[in-house]
Amino acid sequence: MKKQKGIIGLLMALVTILAIGFTNNQQVEATSLEDVKAKGVLVMGTAPDYPPFEFLAKVDGQQQPVGMDIEIGKQIAKDLGVKLKIKQMDFDSLLVGLETGKIDMAISGLTPTKERQKNASFSKIYYNVDQYFLVNKEDKKITTSFKSFKGKKLGVQSGSLQLQLAKAQMKDTKLVQMTSITDLLLALKSHKVDGILTESAVALAYSQHDDQIDWVNSKLVKGEDMEGSAIAFSKNEPELVSAANTTIDKIQKNGWQKKYLAEAGDYLKPTSKKENAWITVLKYWKDFAKGLGYTLLITVVSIFFGIILGIIFALLRLGKNKFFRGISMAIVEFIRGTPLMIQLMFVYFGLSVITGIDIQPLLAGFIAVSINSAAYVSEIIRGGINSVDPGQTEAARSLGLSYKDTLQSVILPQAIKNIWPALGNEFITLIKETSIVSIIGVSDLIFQLRTVQAATYQGIIPIVIAMVIYFIVTWSLSKLLNHFERKMNHGTN
Repeated sequence: MKKQKGIIGLLMALVTILAIGFTNNQQVEATSLEDVKAKGVLVMGTAPDYPPFEFLAKVDGQQQPVGMDIEIGKQIAKDLGVKLKIKQMDFDSLLVGLETGKIDMAISGLTPTKERQKNASFSKIYYNVDQYFLVNKEDKKITTSFKSFKGKKLGVQSGSLQLQLAKAQMKDTKLVQMTSITDLLLALKSHKVDGILTESAVALAYSQHDDQIDWVNSKLVKGEDMEGSAIAFSKNEPELVSAANTTIDKIQKNGWQKKYLAEAGDYLKPTSKKENAWITVLKYWKDFAKGLGYTLLITVVSIFFGIILGIIFALLRLGKNKFFRGISMAIVEFIRGTPLMIQLMFVYFGLSVITGIDIQPLLAGFIAVSINSAAYVSEIIRGGINSVDPGQTEAARSLGLSYKDTLQSVILPQAIKNIWPALGNEFITLIKETSIVSIIGVSDLIFQLRTVQAATYQGIIPIVIAMVIYFIVTWSLSKLLNHFERKMNHGTN
């Protein structure tokens, strides 16, 4: 009982230290106009799955964010005399990115609702929109307005204006939230939802390039603070807001929005209507290859540091020093008791606030996945060491071997043989778990899967290809690990 209380106490102390560190530093100094000009870069956050506002398309053979919002961001940067850097993020992470200083502004079809204005400053409205439903074509005749969805399922993007509107005016409708529009479209086509609520321009863009779906005016009533899209900045940054408003005035005066939308439409035009869907998707093989490269890189780095940290945690927990044993136990239990997604978001957003260092997405992926793996590896190693007969240790020590030599020459070699299957399973699991890094914009296999879905309007085929790639990699690794396991067993027979 005392031991359990000690562990709980250490865990609570660990959480308290992290909370105090975050609380003391959470008020990140907002990026000012002077800061942007000094560094010569304006960092824009966006969720590029929202055509024609922002989406991914091939530009000079490379996947790049394009669309009206991207062009507006470029014009703001040009007027400020700085370069534009675009960070791709999940939609519901954009305001968090502003609060933690990851981005200087967010342009992603954001509506300046009263709730959002509590945590961010907004420019003037740069585009007014209506709210439309996307439905399967066979359902268009029975869908006349939001009242048609009574008792049905409606897809909405997490953290969006559409979610707020649906909650307020469609109380008899079951809302299905997803972070990505491409995921919602896949749910619509597979009849997981009966419709999707989105902005009119987005609905028109998708319906014009997909024969399976069509749009319907929702006839929802917009609130006073739900008139259109604006640019979000850190709270209380009037100079940046003023600069953005100046650019918006210029764009509206010159009528550039129509040009931006027309250019976006050109990217959305299908290259060939007769082309086989598989052929269309397979043309993006370089994107899948790039994603696989990042997935393997994160896996290898995380395995390397996971093993090192895992061994340290295991030895500390098996050691005689009560303080280090308790600390190791608390860290391992805390990591095992929290989801990897939360750990990743804390490393990417939280550590940047606490340390004041802008941790890049790839580095955040390395840190979070490595530490998470280390917690599980440490328990595997500890179990392997405990599985070795205590008589082996006694025999080695009676022969004059030190504790260190006994550990290296007698215990660990036998422990490795015992834990090899479990360790191999952890490595295979790690390959699949790295997919979580896509939520902070790392171009791993899942991230590239989503970009191909957005670029080709194909939902299932990219998923199938990603599944096959994951299977080939994990199956190959499994065979390799089995080979070494047989060699170890052969060497002891």
